[in-house]
Amino acid sequence: MDQQWQQRIERLEALDEIRQLAAKYSLSLDMRDLDAHVNLFAEDIRVSRDKTGRAHLKRWLDDTLRLQFTGTSHHIGNHIIEFDDPDHACGVVYSKNEHETGGEWVIMQMLYWDNYERIDGRWYFRRRLPCYWYATDINKPPIGDMKMRWPGREPYNGAYHELWPSWNEFWRNPPQSDEPEVAAPAPLEAFLQTMRRSTETPKIRIR
Repeated sequence: MDQQWQQRIERLEALDEIRQLAAKYSLSLDMRDLDAHVNLFAEDIRVSRDKTGRAHLKRWLDDTLRLQFTGTSHHIGNHIIEFDDPDHACGVVYSKNEHETGGEWVIMQMLYWDNYERIDGRWYFRRRLPCYWYATDINKPPIGDMKMRWPGREPYNGAYHELWPSWNEFWRNPPQSDEPEVAAPAPLEAFLQTMRRSTETPKIRIR
């Protein structure tokens, strides 16, 4: 097998393993297998300003899940993956989620901005940046501003559109004439980079 074919097969295997990573994240989180869950992340994953590692991630998850949620269900959808090099990649994953919390059923629409790293031949999450559009009781459509509406909290805005300069560009620049404009397509291998307008990788707000 020549080198080009070998590289293409390795790329396909990497794509599949990364997509499985996102699916395993949802299943292990919803079924509360926190050992399986935290081992999807790099061993030295950053958890807070002064804590790193899977043990600290497991404790944070345990505290959060026991305090806030009786049950959850994460339904992943669109998944775009791009490679920086053979061992590093980034991706965007849509997620539609349901949460039983106290006496309310909260639905959520969000996406994750992911960074992946291959370590000793296996792919792991290097980090996940959650970007929320809305969260609301299932009987209360989130019309208007401040779409993050958790029980017992003041409503606030998520960061669903913040990663994408195109969102504000669209609203700031309505068509100036009746003539349609020809648009340049985003390169297939740099779709996310093009949509991000080559801005820096977004930062996670460390707790």
